[in-house]
Amino acid sequence: MSGFSPAFERLGAALAAVVLQQQETLAEFLPREDWSADLTARSYASGGVTVRVSLLGSYAARERTWLWGWANPQFGDEHPAVAPTLRIRELGERLGIPEFTTPEIDLGWYTGPAGHGGELVAMAAGGVLGGGGYIGAGYDGGSAYLHVDDPQAPPAAWDPVPVPRLLMNAASLFPRDPRLTLARLLSHHRVPYRETDGVTEVLLPGGGTARAHFDALGRFLDWEAELSPAGLSSTGP
Repeated sequence: MSGFSPAFERLGAALAAVVLQQQETLAEFLPREDWSADLTARSYASGGVTVRVSLLGSYAARERTWLWGWANPQFGDEHPAVAPTLRIRELGERLGIPEFTTPEIDLGWYTGPAGHGGELVAMAAGGVLGGGGYIGAGYDGGSAYLHVDDPQAPPAAWDPVPVPRLLMNAASLFPRDPRLTLARLLSHHRVPYRETDGVTEVLLPGGGTARAHFDALGRFLDWEAELSPAGLSSTGP
């Protein structure tokens, strides 16, 4: 495989802004200090906070490959930390997403803005599962990626202010369809919107409207928002 499949790119575009926002919320909740993990017990502890986790997979830095937890001979389908993630593979089989069904993915071709291609696989996988976000737990030679499946991890709340930043960052990682990226973020928060040629108009909770502008190729241009009926407004690329 050289390059991600169209199905994976579209799914990533749909989930990217939702995942990025949840990652910011997780970072505020879970200290990134000295950590320990017990995957059999499905626990991860850092900075005095312990959360329940499952194992998505791991990225090997030297080989530049992603290995799913279910394909790792140390774990397998029935391991307590892996079983909750198997619906990612099931989704891949149903929608024809080879990245979700290939046991070990060669990502040596990846030269994009993420640290490595495994980060994007973890993003998409974490987005499918929802929950509290994902953790990259570094080890000698790579990183294991853990999904936070714990009700104490808070969900991201709706906030219109970071939307343009989230959309730009998401589109840099998964550029296939920024309008879909925005639509999925709005739908996730149950914020009503209407799409017309080149514009997504958003009815902001509590009053006010926002408009996201896109060019003829669907690329995000700018965002203008009236944040309240009193006339507070913000604009930004």
